[in-house]
Amino acid sequence: MTDTSRTKSTDGLSPDDELKLNVLLAGNVLAVRVDEGARAVYALTEKGEARVNLSPMGRVDRYFTQVRELLGRHAMNLPSGYPVHLMRWTRMGQSSPKKLEQLLKLGEDEAVLAVVHAPTITDELARRVWWALPTMEVARVMLSRAAILEGQMGKHLAQFLAEHLPFEQDQTAAMHTVRALVASRLLSAEELEQLWRKALRRPHYLIGFLESMPNQLPYHVNARDGDLDLLVDCAAARLLKQCFSAAGQAYIASAILVLEKPQTHEAVALLLDLLGAYFEAGLDPGANVHLSAWPNEAKAMADLSQLKASLAEPILIRTTAVGPLLRRHLEPLFAPILANLHTLKGGAL
Repeated sequence: MTDTSRTKSTDGLSPDDELKLNVLLAGNVLAVRVDEGARAVYALTEKGEARVNLSPMGRVDRYFTQVRELLGRHAMNLPSGYPVHLMRWTRMGQSSPKKLEQLLKLGEDEAVLAVVHAPTITDELARRVWWALPTMEVARVMLSRAAILEGQMGKHLAQFLAEHLPFEQDQTAAMHTVRALVASRLLSAEELEQLWRKALRRPHYLIGFLESMPNQLPYHVNARDGDLDLLVDCAAARLLKQCFSAAGQAYIASAILVLEKPQTHEAVALLLDLLGAYFEAGLDPGANVHLSAWPNEAKAMADLSQLKASLAEPILIRTTAVGPLLRRHLEPLFAPILANLHTLKGGAL
């Protein structure tokens, strides 16, 4: 073999591999997955999964670059494969709906994620995505789409997340998994109860419940005693009655648990935003007059209604601490919040 022929043999795909790939792609391919470790290309078709084994020449990474270029030419007429600038653009969910199917044929994880984040993703596309890239992140994002929640993939994704939650090492990712599961409303009553019991041991999980079912928490707490029947009807009065109810006491008790054991920066930010939104009615201008018999509670609700994530930023930007150490850093901010919540709970600190 001459030097020239040797160079040509490592510059592109071998004729045999190129032929096999072209035959594969000539069929009705729905999605493509590239596995450099196994040196293979997989295709999802209407008849099932097909596999082509490749025999790379030279450096494997360079060879699979050529493979992806072929896939790009076939799926989207992209001469050099899936370009980096398109990867960044489509990841933000800005891809045209008509291109989503083609993106799944590129054999690129970023192209798959572009489909995942597209607001126009369908239940069928979700099925193809799940074949191509079955990860926790992908399941969480897709489970937030109405078309998938109402389709056949929703329950499957929810079960996957629930089963794999115990193996999630990243605390923030685990929190988002619980948020996705609770928000989906796809868990059975028994599954939801099991998740709730886990959340009581890992309070940052409770954020998902506070966010999606604030008035239906599976927390058995008694209503607070107090004669509120004579209150003038206003937003603040209705909020106070809510806080005194069994549901409101459950919400307050759950929020206290999270504040006592904040695990991550993101959990803190989410909780402050949720609390501020929950107590927003406490800003009622007439609260001081209408709730004159409950001045401490009125002030507590008003203070809590002003909570937002930005209040914690001056502390969070100065530390990377998590867990108990993070709690100590946040003590100046959290102490008055806990005091206000205990005022509404009717119990001492």
